[in-house]
Amino acid sequence: MEATVHFINSIIWSKALIFVCLGAGLFFSLRTRFMQIRGFLEMCRLTVKGEKSDAGVSSFQALAMSMAGRMGIGNIAGVATAIAFGGPGAIFWMWVMGFLGASTSYVECTLAQIYKTKDAEGRYRGGPAYYIEKAMGLKWYALAFAIATIIAAGFLMPGVQANAIADSIINACRGTALCGPLDGQTLGMESVQALKLGIGIVVGLLLGVVIFGGVKRIANFAEVVVPFMAAAFILTAIVIMVINYDRVPEMFGIIFKSAFGTHAAFGAMMGLAVEWGIKRGIYANEAGQGSGPHAAAASEVSHPAKQGYVQAFAIYFDTMMVCTATAFLILASGTYNVYSPVEGAPPLFQGLAGIPEGAGYAQAGVEAVLPGWGSAFVSIAIFFFAFTTIMAYYYMAETNLSYVNHNRKRPLTVLVLRLGIIGMVVFGAFHNATLAWALGDIGVGLMAWLNIIAILIIQKPAMLALRDYERQKKLGLDPVFDPDALGIKNADFWRQRKQESV
Repeated sequence: MEATVHFINSIIWSKALIFVCLGAGLFFSLRTRFMQIRGFLEMCRLTVKGEKSDAGVSSFQALAMSMAGRMGIGNIAGVATAIAFGGPGAIFWMWVMGFLGASTSYVECTLAQIYKTKDAEGRYRGGPAYYIEKAMGLKWYALAFAIATIIAAGFLMPGVQANAIADSIINACRGTALCGPLDGQTLGMESVQALKLGIGIVVGLLLGVVIFGGVKRIANFAEVVVPFMAAAFILTAIVIMVINYDRVPEMFGIIFKSAFGTHAAFGAMMGLAVEWGIKRGIYANEAGQGSGPHAAAASEVSHPAKQGYVQAFAIYFDTMMVCTATAFLILASGTYNVYSPVEGAPPLFQGLAGIPEGAGYAQAGVEAVLPGWGSAFVSIAIFFFAFTTIMAYYYMAETNLSYVNHNRKRPLTVLVLRLGIIGMVVFGAFHNATLAWALGDIGVGLMAWLNIIAILIIQKPAMLALRDYERQKKLGLDPVFDPDALGIKNADFWRQRKQESV
């Protein structure tokens, strides 16, 4: 089974997808005249401002929901994996992907707002499946994305997050009074797997409490947890940088030299730095993947571009701050391995022995500087990051299930989805981490291929919305969206809102 999974993963994540993601980000940056730079202050203003209603959540809640999906294990273990296989230079290419991806996120999330609708319970629904059908007129393509997302978000991707939660807890427990000498030898691997299974069951039960409460409970939970944990994690990284201040110049130097292959040790790894930086960058910030638009469509705004701005800011926050925080605490403390591009050769740099690439790097880095509680803190951060990501995955899967059900209320299908994602959390917690990551990569790659191709074709309404928003702002107005005035067809929700306001 594992060989088949890895073969499929290698096809989906060929270099073609890397170039498409980078190319789309550059193209949209040029088309929007680098709105991620020009509109930075507007992004910040809109992030903390907004309205909510019975049908939709506030802009900040939508941001928190999308950030819950973006800020998962990819921000910690994913960054460590990128460094291990692509060298420190992978971080630079993650920054590039984050900068360019902000414009991609604007496009996809604005399209989600333009073509959103209401389901049978009066809640806003939207996302790639909706805008593919309404803007492209290709129902089969929309259905393909919806099914791919249900499979990816509901069954393939949650296992990665659950596995990381279990591994990080065991890493934090090693040698403590709580777990004893849990090294896989004293207690045996069977005991370790039993503990991981128990962790998976607990996480699954907690997830059930949240997702059975519906989208409002998910939004309320994310609104509180995501900003708090992100701030705590970034603050810890800053503390570690201050403690290791003498290593900071060297750390920046090795990132840039490795990124362009000028460092003697990493000269042969430039291609890998680009590949792993982009690959893990997409996994972390999800720009272009099509996940952010689901939460973006749920917000209550007067103009679609408002949520586009907010979601562009989400990419900055995720990549430039959270991913960078992880990279800094790993690189500043020197606790990481970089594997040679030559198979079978020893690591180019070996700062850790016996710890596989992943969350353990971050835990070891913090523990080295803040002994006694550093590893436990990272484990707690991973739990909340990963748990909120699983919640966001469920919301994405449920939204696409609603699309497949033609926005009709079908409780049985929703129940099957909820039980399925809880089951995959339990399964992923104790299963092989390599397999879990490969399955997650397949899910991300499938969604990315289908979504990026779509938004490259149907980008025009998002560009019209941006120009309209900027025009109204120059006139001193609070922008209001009128699709008819812009010649945008099939924006039925906004057309109906306009008629009701007359």
